[in-house]
Amino acid sequence: MAANISLKQLKTFIAITQNNTLTAASEALFLSKAAVSMALSELEKQLGHSLFDRVNNRLILNQEGQKLLPLADEIIERSQEITRLFDDQALSGQLKIGASDTIGNQVAPYLLSDFRQHSQHTSQSLFISNSALICQKLIDYELDLALIEGKTLHSQLHSTQFSQDEMCIICAPESPILQQSPFSLSALEQSDWLLREPGSGSREFFLRVIAPRIEHWQESFQLNTTEALINSVSAGLGFGCLSRLAAQSAINDGRVKEIHTSLDMKRRYWLLVHKEKYQTPLLKNFIEFCHQWSKD
Repeated sequence: MAANISLKQLKTFIAITQNNTLTAASEALFLSKAAVSMALSELEKQLGHSLFDRVNNRLILNQEGQKLLPLADEIIERSQEITRLFDDQALSGQLKIGASDTIGNQVAPYLLSDFRQHSQHTSQSLFISNSALICQKLIDYELDLALIEGKTLHSQLHSTQFSQDEMCIICAPESPILQQSPFSLSALEQSDWLLREPGSGSREFFLRVIAPRIEHWQESFQLNTTEALINSVSAGLGFGCLSRLAAQSAINDGRVKEIHTSLDMKRRYWLLVHKEKYQTPLLKNFIEFCHQWSKD
């Protein structure tokens, strides 16, 4: 019944899952909206199942579509491998990497530079956002792998540790709390905190490690960029908790001061892949590289 399924139909199906509307999918594929609609209609007819729920103008992947997605992704990847067999380049294809804020800004540039030197492969894209959105894009097959700061327990994702960093607490240079010696966490009672948005790894670390040790604290501001958080701390709007990698230049410049505590501030980095994602030689090679790589 489904013997005539084409690569074009599967590519169209994947594009619609990633863009949610026929218009957006047609733009991504450089096809007319009518051609995309026809390819989807033919695929659903051959399979005898609808693959999307139609909600207003959006196409939402349904249960049948979710069953097809991993297989469609693998078939497209394998078809591209056939082409790559005859390429001169040892590793070829596009690698779509997602990274949470600290890793994306402070770690991934060095990791990718070293990988390019190691492999001579230069076709990678890097999408930086908070951990929650990165995981969702991985689940939706919009990314090949993700590098995030907080561990996720999502049933569709496989996670392994690949590195670690250290968090720190920062305050304004003129904060009275700096006069305390030795420093006690009780000094942070009734304190105001500048936090990243929900879904951020640094926010999750603060709520898990620091917040339970302070009886009374307030969220002064919620910010969605690290630089805005550092500047707000520098302006005296509250305390911040973020990666030392992200804060180091501001500490060196004297824009903020670090508060040293006895808490264990180490945090692991995690590499995530979809459990059903077909792993091309390129993807396997990059995963292996990440696990043996060190920024130093």
